[in-house]
Amino acid sequence: MIKLSHIEKVYDSPSGPVKALKDISLHIKEGEIYGIIGLSGAGKSTLVRCINLLERPTSGEVIVDGKDMMALSNSELREARKDIGMIFQHFNLLSSATVFDNIAFPLTLANTPKEKITAKVTELLELVGLADKADKYPSQLSGGQKQRVGIARALASEPKVLLCDEATSALDPQTTKAILELIKDINEKLKLTVVVITHEMQVIKDICDKVAVIEKGLIAENGPVLEVFTDPQKPITKEFISVLLSNELPTGIEPDEVFSEPAPDRMTMCRITFIGETSNTPVVSRIIKKFDLDLSILSGSIDHIKNTPFGRLTVGIAGAQEKVDRVIKYLQRQNLKVEVLGYVRRYDTSAD
Repeated sequence: MIKLSHIEKVYDSPSGPVKALKDISLHIKEGEIYGIIGLSGAGKSTLVRCINLLERPTSGEVIVDGKDMMALSNSELREARKDIGMIFQHFNLLSSATVFDNIAFPLTLANTPKEKITAKVTELLELVGLADKADKYPSQLSGGQKQRVGIARALASEPKVLLCDEATSALDPQTTKAILELIKDINEKLKLTVVVITHEMQVIKDICDKVAVIEKGLIAENGPVLEVFTDPQKPITKEFISVLLSNELPTGIEPDEVFSEPAPDRMTMCRITFIGETSNTPVVSRIIKKFDLDLSILSGSIDHIKNTPFGRLTVGIAGAQEKVDRVIKYLQRQNLKVEVLGYVRRYDTSAD
């Protein structure tokens, strides 16, 4: 649906040219929710605005639904943008217009017949949960309700692509969750391709299928969200993920109590990662029965990445090192990720 090839964006500044985007190539498939995450100034908003040519790339190719956006005339570009809806961080609503008229605005501009406008706006009000707010003004709405109006307005022209530029960063956590659920629902019901720009990994985790991490105008890492979450390669990605997935030691174990070498009076401390169906596997009881050893659960958590269960369990395994190594290999054969965090004295974790 969206193909960006070798995108570069250069701005002129008093001190000389500034490269905001550097040789970026991305392929976003039809129906995906694709997240682009980066710190402030990384270039993520510039990148998303290059998709609908609100920012024209200095060089490169932008293909949306088979159209070469860079090759279109001004009138052709205006027509192509009807297939690309966009929602913004600060809503951009008309303060003197009602909710109904804000949603109807793009249809009015397109000279759509009045009866069609009424039918479409009524349908969209229902979709975004504002059927009783048609006659209200933006000043009478909460932040979440304003963003729902913005979403409905973006959908008025029945786009194939929805661009979300920091659409939840001005909202509180509870409202953010509701808006993300709405975006996910719209993606499923309308089969839209959605591009989400954010600086929050929680947003990526909750609704995205794939993610690209952008740093200083470059794509540092990209791929399916599950893969990026469970096996991040770049420091910037690990930094984003650490906000959600703590790599701290279990409570009661201090860094100076963790050794780098095994010993008879130490147990092996491992972090086990569960994804999907493996999260329901009774791993601990199976290990104890199969290998006849002591295993202590030190900490654990379970969450979801979009609709997929994702959990982590930190355990201490006591026993001969040969047997511990066999346990780790057994876990890996069960499609579980196992990280050895170090070795701790058995009395430090109350294993006995």
